[in-house]
Amino acid sequence: MAELNGKPISPDDLQTLALTNYGHFTSMRVEDGRVRGLDLHFARLQRDCRAVFGVDLDLEAVREFARRAVPSRGVCIARLTVFDPAMDLGHVGDDAHPQVLVTTRPAGSLSLPAMRVQSVAYSRDMPQVKSVGIFGSLRHRRAAQQAGFDDALFTDASSVISEGGTWNIGFIRDDQVIWPDAEFLLGTTMELLRRLHLSRTATVHLADLADYDAAFATNVGIGVRAIHGVDELTLPADHPAIDRLRRAYTELQGDLL
Repeated sequence: MAELNGKPISPDDLQTLALTNYGHFTSMRVEDGRVRGLDLHFARLQRDCRAVFGVDLDLEAVREFARRAVPSRGVCIARLTVFDPAMDLGHVGDDAHPQVLVTTRPAGSLSLPAMRVQSVAYSRDMPQVKSVGIFGSLRHRRAAQQAGFDDALFTDASSVISEGGTWNIGFIRDDQVIWPDAEFLLGTTMELLRRLHLSRTATVHLADLADYDAAFATNVGIGVRAIHGVDELTLPADHPAIDRLRRAYTELQGDLL
């Protein structure tokens, strides 16, 4: 399924998105028409649209576009991409008229095996915006996978941990959740977990990871997924706090789209 402002998208419109690659998006896991953190997704779309295009979105219209494309039964991932099909590569400073592309794809399991990640010094451009330009993230994910890891974990030049390629990272110490004090994209799943479990933020260096009890990754596609290794360090994959977080997240009913 792919619709632009509630209508089938044309090849010309897709060409603009592919070649100009300027816009932002949010991805939602939809289960029988319900979305966990629906308010957070729409707040992100509005916030990012102002940052990227300098205009507001009609969120009621966006919601209706999403309803049209998403099945009322079953589970899927719906991606809402905001871009301007008329934007010209040489005149990106012109007034923008962003539209909404809704696409759907099958959703994976929320019970995934623990993963191993490779650290790399990298910071995304405008990390607070969920932009369509993810070449750097995918480049480092590819390099990590070719080195035998599952994904890449980003740090700054001082080895302060920020985020994963397309996910947030959290740590467990003394049954408390600790989120990195760094620049990263605040994920909707992370925001929901902060509502569900006592947590705080702290600066987390790679060299200090052995002082933590466990670590996990989180986004709408994977839910809560244990991290059992960072570079050469091994971490437990079965910490009970991660299981509690996973259960609390999966038991959230979500809001009707």
